[in-house]
Amino acid sequence: MAVNDIPPVTRRHVLLAGGAAGLLLRPSTGRGASAPPASAARPVLLHIAPATVELAPGITRRVLAYNGQVPGPVLRLPEGQTARIRVTNGSDAPELVHWHGVDVGSIPDGAAEEGSATIAPGGTLDYSFVPTHAGTRWYHTHTMAMMDFSRALYGGQFGFLIVEPRRDPGRHDREVLLAVHHWDASLPDVPKSPEYCAMPRYRYATFNGRLMQAAEPVRVRQGERVLFRFLNASATETVSLTLPGHVFTVVALDGNPVASPAPVSVITLGVAERVDAIVHMNRPGRWVLGPTDRASLAAGLGRVIEYAGSSGSPVWTAPPASDWDYALFGGAAAPPVEDLRLDGVFPMLFERRLAPDGMEGWTINGRPFAELPPLHVRAGGRYLFRWTNLSGCAHPLHLHRHNFTVLRRGMRRIGPIEKDTVQIGRFDTIDALFTADNPGDTLFHCHHQMHMDYGFMQMIRYV
Repeated sequence: MAVNDIPPVTRRHVLLAGGAAGLLLRPSTGRGASAPPASAARPVLLHIAPATVELAPGITRRVLAYNGQVPGPVLRLPEGQTARIRVTNGSDAPELVHWHGVDVGSIPDGAAEEGSATIAPGGTLDYSFVPTHAGTRWYHTHTMAMMDFSRALYGGQFGFLIVEPRRDPGRHDREVLLAVHHWDASLPDVPKSPEYCAMPRYRYATFNGRLMQAAEPVRVRQGERVLFRFLNASATETVSLTLPGHVFTVVALDGNPVASPAPVSVITLGVAERVDAIVHMNRPGRWVLGPTDRASLAAGLGRVIEYAGSSGSPVWTAPPASDWDYALFGGAAAPPVEDLRLDGVFPMLFERRLAPDGMEGWTINGRPFAELPPLHVRAGGRYLFRWTNLSGCAHPLHLHRHNFTVLRRGMRRIGPIEKDTVQIGRFDTIDALFTADNPGDTLFHCHHQMHMDYGFMQMIRYV
């Protein structure tokens, strides 16, 4: 097994639960392994420091990483039990760790805009919180990169965070964790037209920090039901994935169970989105689970799925079309917005503006983050976000410390989809219902690293 692959976890691995346990272990070794168990007296340790990671033999990169590995250790937190994590910063700049998708308080959330403490170089910070909703979450740095493509999410600071349910629903036999990441960013000329956006180019793309040609296959047996937990940990790139000859039955989005699990041949993830999907292994052979486009495949994104006893070259084929649609998973359409009892509506228009130096910036309702007043909410209130994208690129919209419910996309009402990050398309609109149920300063932003760094954020404040 390649040393930085996350090994599949079988049902035989027993959760290390216990009254005082903060985190738990599923036995494994090497990079991508789960963090060791913790107690109230001994928290799990994360160390931020420069590390050399091997994408493939002869291809190494020097990045900031957690515990010397990319992705960082898998953190498994029992639902409803206190987690304690001690983070030491061995880098040369202040750091933050954001617990993405976890309903923590403002201070441990890991966003400076909310008042979270930064970790000084050489310093240590203890995080403590109680995860209350099971599902696939993740953790990552929340620093700014600007034009330094070695910093923030361009580097290696990310990892899976799985909140384990109190009861196992028993829908699968094994699980496989796969995190997408892109490497070696560079920026071509910034487009002048508002219909286009500055998009970095990348040399390599990986699952779990390994190029496909250097990674061990995922070995399966016919008849197994495998739960794939997909994470898009790229700084800027949307990805679409397929597994020829198989279908994905999507059971959760951003870790939240969907109302209507549905089969698809393509899974599309905006930056920071997660998809949990079960695949019934019923087509023996060797297949490439990977991107729908040849360019990403050539960049190294993919993983061979190998049935026991199979041989020969792995098969990759592009699907004839994408069947990905949030609406497939929401069940019956939501009621009209006019029928909802709301405490307020927040129209938010997203636009691209070029600065005098030629660099692009982003505004919400005509203002960048530095000039935007916060949105005010009261605890327990229900509010509607009405998001309108007036730009020519998609945006992964993320709300800290809360979920929201997508009710409408474009002109179509859809069944309720609970998410913490949603991809809004080019010149698209989304209506999302938000319940203010976690008091404290809350950050809303585009998760595209360059857009966030250049003004695409706004605060939400409880009053």
